[in-house]
Amino acid sequence: MLANRVSRQKPCHHCNHRSASAAPDTSTIHYEKSWLYRHCSSLVQGDRQSQKAGQLFSGLLAMNVVFLGSAFLSSMIFNHVAITLADVWILLSILKVLCVCWIFYYLLGTSRQPHAVLHRDSHAGPIWLRGSLLLFGAFSVLLNVFEIGYSVVHIQCKSHVQLVFPCIEILFVSTQALFLWHRSKDCIQVQHNLTRCGLMLTIATNLLLWLLAVTNDSIHKEIESQLRDVEQRLAGNETILCTCPNTTACEVFQKGYILLYPFNTEYCLVCCSMLYVMWKNVGRRISHHHASHIKPKFKLQGVVFGPLLGAAAVIIGICVFMMYQIQATGSAPSRQIFVMYYSYYIVLLPLMSVAAVIGTIIHALEKRDLDTLKNPTRSLDVILLMGAALGQIGMSYFSIVAIVATDPRDLLNSLILSYSVLLIFQHITQNVFIIDGLHRQPFAEAIEEELKEEWDHEAHNQRRVSVLELGQEIRRVSLSYIHTYSHLSWKRKALREISFFLVLCNIILWIMPTFGAHPVFENGLEKLFYGYSTWFAIVNFGLPLGVFYRMHSVGGLLEVYISA
Repeated sequence: MLANRVSRQKPCHHCNHRSASAAPDTSTIHYEKSWLYRHCSSLVQGDRQSQKAGQLFSGLLAMNVVFLGSAFLSSMIFNHVAITLADVWILLSILKVLCVCWIFYYLLGTSRQPHAVLHRDSHAGPIWLRGSLLLFGAFSVLLNVFEIGYSVVHIQCKSHVQLVFPCIEILFVSTQALFLWHRSKDCIQVQHNLTRCGLMLTIATNLLLWLLAVTNDSIHKEIESQLRDVEQRLAGNETILCTCPNTTACEVFQKGYILLYPFNTEYCLVCCSMLYVMWKNVGRRISHHHASHIKPKFKLQGVVFGPLLGAAAVIIGICVFMMYQIQATGSAPSRQIFVMYYSYYIVLLPLMSVAAVIGTIIHALEKRDLDTLKNPTRSLDVILLMGAALGQIGMSYFSIVAIVATDPRDLLNSLILSYSVLLIFQHITQNVFIIDGLHRQPFAEAIEEELKEEWDHEAHNQRRVSVLELGQEIRRVSLSYIHTYSHLSWKRKALREISFFLVLCNIILWIMPTFGAHPVFENGLEKLFYGYSTWFAIVNFGLPLGVFYRMHSVGGLLEVYISA
């Protein structure tokens, strides 16, 4: 009996031991978790390595294309017999056809694949940038239409390439503008390497088109030589075959081409910035926390003095601009109009600089967390603000050297000298203010106001507003505006006032050079000092960057205004 009991107990002890051994072992679980972590880390590391390899290869492709095109452009400038402008046009036409083919492939093939666009970057391609893209693209198309008309008028002196090149340019500009309008926010998840190479090829093509626009002064020289030929013909009764006929159409083509010429360079710069953000977003996965980040919307509340001062600057600037344009279209601008033009800048630029310095001091006094989330658009904004400012700063330094070396005591020269110095200081102070504001989180009160506004808006949409309630609704909005302004802290009030004032000032400083006011080229001082071709290249390099800087500053200042 005892033996039987012992024999019965042994299996039970063995079963208990086996069941205990079958229980989960913490060391085994820890090993499995560490293996899974290492496996996931290796996959992530492999994705990063492949991403870096793809970015490196596409970057090298763009670099080689840019170097090849730059070699063609340099050869055309220094030896226009061996390499002509037609050869450069043929090279750029081939690149544009390749870019158009890739854009159609992306739209019809890559983006339509399953799980191709799982994420979209909300910061990329803001509405103001895409709107400016369509504006500059439309003017670039019109520029090419004028170029075609100008070439048709002089068909006996032009080659067939000069007619084909603008047609290809119209196709390229239109296709690229529509592509960026619809697809600038894509974070493509398929065909990474092909997409990166296509984007970089398009960036390189736009850079080469910008370089060609900067260095190609052949048509401008041709128009000036035609004017001289007409004067000689009127004086000596000579017959010139390739002069512009005395027709309204030819004059329209000439003036339209000169007026719209800066828009093409501006279009190329805008496209490069948007394509670069798309290139950075290839294969990017945006987390839900980053995608659902609450951001206040633009509302015209909490500002009084900024809009008033800014509107005054805009109205005065438009008057100065119209007077300058009336004088410039009739004949050569007089000395008085140059004095008035530069005096307007000398009054406005110090006000903008002081406002930016005060805003920077307020940023240093306030207690707001920095926005450390990864954001390729914001990083590019900082780079573009710093890079685009170099255009006007470089032109200012060239003007300073020319004035100091000639006659700085003259009234107009002293005004140009003061304008150049103030312009440098204004760019620096405004950049510091904008970049500091872009890297800060919105105020907590602003986020709470945005949530409350959304709740009120939803409640308001649930009922219909009748005609009788319209007066009450206007009264409610007015009281809300007064309540918002009275309850804002002084820091938020000051930041909003400063940001809105600078937005309006940058808008008028964008309008004046964009639509034809170019005294830096027409006053004749720097052109006489450096020579026509050299100063033409400097102006065509710095002026589009300056226009792009003003436009990009408006976007950055609106971001600072919204976050305040």
